[in-house]
Amino acid sequence: MQGNRGPRPEHHNHGPPRQQGNPQHEQQRKSVGGADNSNGQHTEQADQASPSKAGFTPHGSGAFSVLVLGQRRWRTLVMEAYADDALTIDLQSFRKPGEKTYTQRSRLFVGNLPAGTTEEEVEKLFSKYGKPSEIFINKDRGFGFIRLETKTLADIAKAELDDTLFRGRQIRVRFATHGASLSVKNLPQFVSNELLEESFSMFGPIERAIVIVDDRGRPTGKGIVEFANKPSARKALDRCADGAFLLTAFPRPVTVEPMEQLDEDEGLPERLVSKNPQFHKEREQPPRFAQPGSFEYEYAMRWKALMEMEKQQFEQVDRNIKEAQEKLEQEMEAARHEHQVMLMRQDLLRRQEELRRMEEAHNQEVQKRKQMELRQEEERRRREEELRAHTEDLMRRQQGQGANFAEKREQDMRMHMGGQGMPMNRNPMGGNTATPGAQNLSANEGAGGNPGGLPLPFPRPGPPVDFGPNKRRRF
Repeated sequence: MQGNRGPRPEHHNHGPPRQQGNPQHEQQRKSVGGADNSNGQHTEQADQASPSKAGFTPHGSGAFSVLVLGQRRWRTLVMEAYADDALTIDLQSFRKPGEKTYTQRSRLFVGNLPAGTTEEEVEKLFSKYGKPSEIFINKDRGFGFIRLETKTLADIAKAELDDTLFRGRQIRVRFATHGASLSVKNLPQFVSNELLEESFSMFGPIERAIVIVDDRGRPTGKGIVEFANKPSARKALDRCADGAFLLTAFPRPVTVEPMEQLDEDEGLPERLVSKNPQFHKEREQPPRFAQPGSFEYEYAMRWKALMEMEKQQFEQVDRNIKEAQEKLEQEMEAARHEHQVMLMRQDLLRRQEELRRMEEAHNQEVQKRKQMELRQEEERRRREEELRAHTEDLMRRQQGQGANFAEKREQDMRMHMGGQGMPMNRNPMGGNTATPGAQNLSANEGAGGNPGGLPLPFPRPGPPVDFGPNKRRRF
């Protein structure tokens, strides 16, 4: 960036000699890129930059310049063409891979609008930067807001339209304040952008989450979370203030505060400083070093000593805070060790209790099995006794039935023999005398070989009988 030196002469160009175009094309070139930036300083960058890096597509050849916002400064890409064709913007070239569109970061404030300005007129003014998603105009106070697709397009629109004339008035284009942005402090060392966004996404949709690092890429313990709406940011702010929000295993909660909105790009130009009497009084003396021994030198040194004391006190406070943090970390480690020991002891007691319960359950199961076996043995013995008693009873009944049957059969045989008219000899004593064959048959049938007295189909063989020659066998 160079100082304000007025219009740049032609011999300052480091490329080929310029060809003079028509006045209409020259005016169009100035309106697109502009010769000076918003601070009144002339931009001098590489004129031979390629059109593909700028994201512009010239129809034919022409001359134009584009301002693109870098990290914290403007990068000016100046390209020249030599035809009178119109200039267009390739909007796809200004979208980063994975970039979210129509966020709060691409919302612009437009001030000093003429009275009666309509939304259609503002949309037409920003038409070359894509289709906006939000347009709000306060016709009474002469300001409005417009939201473009990406942050890069908003940067270009701001660079080109700021301090330009619109219906006879010089409008102001600034980035709108992000009301849903929060500052996060005390971040653990191993928190990344993705983890930060994932952690705070529970409160609402997030547009951007950044962990701030130093020039070496080391985390500073601070971050920025930008929500899509204010209710989500208020919810996160209240929840983190009431509770302890932890992002990792390290038990140190993060601190969430509203983001302080600062303008580190534009600053305070001279034309925006209020020209009141105090301003003229302060500007009476130019920048200088105070002369030793003078009044201003004495009080300047006193101010310097006061600021040095303030610095020392801040450093002492920082040291005290650091010592307190180290002490708290040591106590935390000791307490964590004790807590782990206590948890292990509790786990051991729990396991012992479970083991005791398992042993009791096993003993109860063994006792139940023994009792069941005893009951089964008693039941088996009872059934054997019942079976033995039943068997004895059947045997007694069978024996009783056999004796009665023998007596009855003997009576029947006697009656049968008497009915057939068989000779029955009576002895002198009045008894019946049976023949020898009948006596043998009775003896064989009654007491012979059938102890049970049951009827048999054939008589059991008895002892051999000697039949004489004059005796015949009786069947």
